[in-house]
Amino acid sequence: MRVSSGVEGFDRLVDGGFPEDRLYVLSGPPGSGKTTFSAQFMAAGAAEGDTSLYVSMHETRDGITTDMGDFDFGFEEALESDSITFLDALSSEGRRFFGGPGEKMDRTNVTNRLAGFINSRDIDRVVIDSTMLLRYLFDDSDTTLMRFLTAIKRTSATTLLISEMTDPSAYADEHFLAHGVVFFHNYLEDDGMRRGIQVIKMRGTDVDTDIRTLSFGPKGLKVTAGTPVN
Repeated sequence: MRVSSGVEGFDRLVDGGFPEDRLYVLSGPPGSGKTTFSAQFMAAGAAEGDTSLYVSMHETRDGITTDMGDFDFGFEEALESDSITFLDALSSEGRRFFGGPGEKMDRTNVTNRLAGFINSRDIDRVVIDSTMLLRYLFDDSDTTLMRFLTAIKRTSATTLLISEMTDPSAYADEHFLAHGVVFFHNYLEDDGMRRGIQVIKMRGTDVDTDIRTLSFGPKGLKVTAGTPVN
């Protein structure tokens, strides 16, 4: 089964959508479209009747609603429905959810409670924003982080993990662990900023690995599958 990204033109690059129940990493520099892509992924799920979980350390619920307010892909309506649970991991509510007393949350609780929540609620789609959050929670060792990602990978959800990585040639552990990696590019040209998107890997899928033009419009992000970006 394939899961629609909700982003016009992207699913054509990955043979019809993301293979379901797998972990994918969205990497790229600030302002390249990762959060908007994830919001469209959530909105598409709501439209299809999926249940979703958005975990963030960067944005409050009101903040991301405001940021997506200029786009017409139904994110605010989806967030207000019962289909999406939004969890601000660093809020008091988020700390109660993870059961973390003091400055740092208990790392075992973070893993067990999040994976258990996904499985017990039959969550279909998950967004984790971002690897910065994970490294804040699991700063004792890379092994603990990998245990967390492995637990999420084994749930029945299709998960997008946002990464702030800016160098597409410098892979991190999560890129090797994930089933797929999508990289977002920013280009500064004479007439302004240009954006691109590239599928680095997608296990079990015949993918278009060329860098394709990515643009913002009234309905959010759009991928143009024309001549590859040089």
